[in-house]
Amino acid sequence: MTELLSIILAAGEGTRMRSAVPKVLHAVGGLPMIGHVLRTAKAAGSSSIALVVGASSEQVQASAMSAVPDAIVAIQTERLGTGHAVRQAAAAYATAKGNVIVLYADNPLVSPATLAEIGTRLDAGADIVVVAYRPADPTNLGRLLTENGRLLAIREHKDASDEERRIDLCNSGIMGFKADTLRAVIDRIGNANAKGEYYLTDAVELANADGRRVEYVEADPAEVVGVDDRSKLAQAEATFQEVRRSDFMKAGVTLRDPASVWFSWDTEIGRDVTIFPNVVFGPGVRISDNVEIRAFCDIEDAVIGQGASIGPFARIRGGAEIGPDVHLGNFVEVKKSRIGAGTKAGHLSYLGDAEIGEKTNIGAGTITCNYDGVNKDKTIIGDNVFIGSNASLVAPVSIGNGAYTASGSVITHDVPADALALGRARQENKPGYAPKLRAKALAKKAAKGK
Repeated sequence: MTELLSIILAAGEGTRMRSAVPKVLHAVGGLPMIGHVLRTAKAAGSSSIALVVGASSEQVQASAMSAVPDAIVAIQTERLGTGHAVRQAAAAYATAKGNVIVLYADNPLVSPATLAEIGTRLDAGADIVVVAYRPADPTNLGRLLTENGRLLAIREHKDASDEERRIDLCNSGIMGFKADTLRAVIDRIGNANAKGEYYLTDAVELANADGRRVEYVEADPAEVVGVDDRSKLAQAEATFQEVRRSDFMKAGVTLRDPASVWFSWDTEIGRDVTIFPNVVFGPGVRISDNVEIRAFCDIEDAVIGQGASIGPFARIRGGAEIGPDVHLGNFVEVKKSRIGAGTKAGHLSYLGDAEIGEKTNIGAGTITCNYDGVNKDKTIIGDNVFIGSNASLVAPVSIGNGAYTASGSVITHDVPADALALGRARQENKPGYAPKLRAKALAKKAAKGK
């Protein structure tokens, strides 16, 4: 397999994002854009990755290194164009063998298949391969000048003639090189243009002048969109979600209203899962087969077992592990808890920092009181336990297998197996007292009316 170096350009400030967060760290599908590009580079078989960042780039570097610890980092202190940016990675390409692909950290939707096509063309004899596309509006984009299928040059919009600006085949910025071709042309790129910048695209004309072979491949415009403002970010998110929805439905997932379901980059879903409208999956979700997720659920960092039924209006988060055939109903929140097979919590409960066994019933309004204002403690509930409605379980506390807790109880001590726990005040009835209270209340209301 041909060695591949991917150079990812990430030095842009992204001022049009109007954000304190670096542009390439804005997320699409719950993953920073630079994370998407790094994943694509690795999926395409990159043997090494070089990252070109700006002078104030600690956050970008940290994000990239967490994904690719052995990435080579180069600093571009002055932004003098794409050719200048690639030169900053000279330490990476100086000894590179095989192929080099230049990518942009704000192109989160580029596919491994497109990079594979570049590699195939290079391996078949091309010296440079440019990724082109036909946008709805080519204004301000570089145009590809071609003749009989050959790529002769790329003309930046400001330098293009009126005739050249009528061309609708545009440059995405993504380019592949044979390593020796990149070394042969990169230092010869000048800045005699309208912006006074060193354009990497000038490598096309230089390579042609050397008698080298220059080709292009055409990509879907949605795949190569560059994100430089919030509107483009929303466009990229919409495209990402559309692709994910289609992929899941092809894989055997039923989406009752596809447009209202939102996925993360790493969502995993088994077969014969049904997802109702208005469900949001954050990062870190794995769902087994035959699960039903009802409407208006918010799920992140959670594993859901086979045959479980979740929602509507449930929130699952914080490393929760939901076992097979569990039922979590409306307005149930589970955080950092493990729930055993066949357990049910049907209504209005908060289950945090808990370990709950199998075939246990959690009554409506149950709360695990896990936080004392400083520390969070664990609640342990065994198998076949019945927790009565409106129970407060004050952690740390343990309830044994087969135990019952009475409705309305505040449980502050461990409950042995098969015991009944009552943690509420004794009821007292006062015969004939209700009419007196009612008369008193009516008198008070009448007095206010005056």
